[in-house]
Amino acid sequence: MGKNGGTISGRINVAIDGPAGAGKSTVARKVAEQLGYIYIDTGAMYRAVAYAAIGAGITPDDSDKLGRLVQTLNIVLAPGGEGQTVWLNGENVTAAIRTREVTLIVSQIASHEAVRLNLVQLQRELADSKGIVMDGRDIGTHVLPNAEVKVFLVASVQVRALRRFQELSGKEAVPLQQLEREIAERDQSDERREISPLIRANDAEVIDSTELTIDQVVARILDLCRTKTVEAK
Repeated sequence: MGKNGGTISGRINVAIDGPAGAGKSTVARKVAEQLGYIYIDTGAMYRAVAYAAIGAGITPDDSDKLGRLVQTLNIVLAPGGEGQTVWLNGENVTAAIRTREVTLIVSQIASHEAVRLNLVQLQRELADSKGIVMDGRDIGTHVLPNAEVKVFLVASVQVRALRRFQELSGKEAVPLQQLEREIAERDQSDERREISPLIRANDAEVIDSTELTIDQVVARILDLCRTKTVEAK
């Protein structure tokens, strides 16, 4: 892992945005590993809030209660043996936040201004020292608008649904057609919400991963980073 104390000459921030299932987390994690940077999975942070809301019996449309809840949460992202671990108030929730129950409500949870304001402030603080790879829906447009490298990662609904189907195989079996429908609905929800909608930054590089392997996507982003790192020195 790279150093994260103080601004280091030549280090940059990388913002990777895109719709659900485009491969952002996997790509961002690999890019961070290659650069020796810190990976910040903002989606995991919103999932942690959704998980906490379920535990507290708060419905995803209750803005007031969610706003109060998020102020009581201590969310920590830490490197682990198999990637990033997510801690919520001292509890390792890495696996718990990936359940289907959380997946179905996280977009609605993330649409509340009080939730986003709290988490965005934390995300910006984490990125102050540079050397960060952050992925989400609005990193390049809202969270880190000054990130030196911005990528908008896309893929067809069919391919994204198939990836999710393969992830769930044997755990929480869901018909492929249902996943396609849910991902399309998630896209609409993310794009239409008033607070920080899913939108491509004007200066973001669009990469379509439909026909690319993860390693090919990573290589393209690393090329962008090398160019910007030279410019930053």
